[in-house]
Amino acid sequence: MIEKNVLVPVVIVIIAVCIICFCTIGIVGGAVFIGFSSSNFDDLPSFPSTPPMHLDPPSQATPPEQPDDKSPIQPIVPPVITSGEQTVTVAGAEPPTLDPHYSTDSVSAVYVVELFSGLVTYNPALELIPDIAENWHISDDKLVYTFALRENAKFHDGKPITADDFKWSFERACDPKTNSPTADTYLGDIVGCQDKLQGITKNVDGVQVIDDHTLEIVISAPKAYFLSKLSYPTAFVLDKETITNKELNGSGPFKLYAFEPGQFIILTKNEHYYRNPEPTLEQLNFILGAISPMIEYENGNLDITGVGISDIERVTDPNNPLNAQLKIDSQLSIFYIGFNINQPPFNDPLIRQAFSIALDKEKIINLVYKKTVPAAHQIVPPSMPGYHNENLKPLMFDPQLALELIAESPYGDISELPEITLHVSGQGGSMTQITEAIIASYLDILGVEVIVQQTDWQTFLYDVTSGTNPYQMFQLGWIGDYPDPQNFLDVLFHSQSKQNHTGYSNPELDKILVEAGETFDIDKRLALYQQAEQIIVDDAVWIPLYFDTEYWLVKPHIQGFFVSPMIIPKFQHIYVGEKLQSY
Repeated sequence: MIEKNVLVPVVIVIIAVCIICFCTIGIVGGAVFIGFSSSNFDDLPSFPSTPPMHLDPPSQATPPEQPDDKSPIQPIVPPVITSGEQTVTVAGAEPPTLDPHYSTDSVSAVYVVELFSGLVTYNPALELIPDIAENWHISDDKLVYTFALRENAKFHDGKPITADDFKWSFERACDPKTNSPTADTYLGDIVGCQDKLQGITKNVDGVQVIDDHTLEIVISAPKAYFLSKLSYPTAFVLDKETITNKELNGSGPFKLYAFEPGQFIILTKNEHYYRNPEPTLEQLNFILGAISPMIEYENGNLDITGVGISDIERVTDPNNPLNAQLKIDSQLSIFYIGFNINQPPFNDPLIRQAFSIALDKEKIINLVYKKTVPAAHQIVPPSMPGYHNENLKPLMFDPQLALELIAESPYGDISELPEITLHVSGQGGSMTQITEAIIASYLDILGVEVIVQQTDWQTFLYDVTSGTNPYQMFQLGWIGDYPDPQNFLDVLFHSQSKQNHTGYSNPELDKILVEAGETFDIDKRLALYQQAEQIIVDDAVWIPLYFDTEYWLVKPHIQGFFVSPMIIPKFQHIYVGEKLQSY
């Protein structure tokens, strides 16, 4: 799993929302498209102009301009298409795609997991559970996975889902013509996937149809995390007949009913959903054009909203009535500054280390985020289930040592460093508070004037993820796709990973990561990842800034809501209870 302009809502931002500020652009068979047509679909940005799912824009975004008092903005009211009794309205934002094979941003992902599904998924307790696959068998050599599909699994239009549908979906994801940004990362362990991606073969031989309800997947080497990867949208099943016509006929608990850009998105209950819990909600409204979600929430126009920095103090006040509606939870996500290892001066580890320890992160993060998120000194979030690294030796704030490291480097002195540019996403020219604090610290501690280059979100992510990252130094984030340290350490730092945006390459680290991925002994695997994390921290590939925490307000009549540490299907668990006369 990041930054944003208007696309990606990140927790502690003024227009904050990360797990419910989801949004969608797409087509569903039989949907009513208000203000949307198939011609619009042709204009939708496809990768590489779309941001990665786990990539998050830096939070602390600039709030939108307030409207003129003489022309007040009226609340956006979606049409009522059901009884209205089981309807929930939340704040939303528009994503770049609804196609699971292209979905890489956190905004699109939240919709994709509600509209589509795959063999396996995660429940609210972050336990891997069967989804369309009713059960599975793993061979003794841990190379062959045989999935038994639910016979009652259907697409939204009622058509049965078969193993052939999965076979076709995997073939499409790995087709070089599809140009999926995530197929190599999440399906690359399957025999034949990488060969097809490279145009060497025409088929993914590691995916075989045994019968209508039995699918066999063969991987190239034992991988302790392989099943977890199948929970990622790239492995979701698609309907060949509709996707080729640019329609989205999914299989998730909800289906797309209507979308009006800048206004709202409406999802409705999938009457053909195949497993428990079946959705209770009949209608989900996502408001896309709200100037202030907090105002809309307090006016009763939203049932759920994220809380921004400007409102944190009052909602966390036990004496404030809103405090009783507040839900908080830590996230499997990290925000950081990345160094381009292929550009001077950051090809020198001494310079990277100097820039890392020149920031008093505790002071900066506590000041900017009002002690609502913890400063980060490691790579893997402390909330990662089953992982801990209490013996890690972080690079801590030490201004004197920072100057000494620069003196030890081939540059010898600050004055000899090349021009330093920090690249951030955004538009409008104004910097976020955290960016201002970072460049002020570098000027104060090191005497280095850092230039800030701002680029719109989609261009920024295209540049970072294109394989030849042109940015010398950049600010970004990552949201976990599944609860495994491999999703942070291997996916982001192995030299051959498509998600390694720094160009970092360390043969020793690669060897450890490969061994950890193929190790099924929990304690040994943990020790290997701890060793890998220490290498990454010592080499100062990133400057970890902070781990995310989400703050949500939920009306008392909304039952079953939970703050998830990562993006998983959640609205099938939510329902409307008895409404009180007042809050």
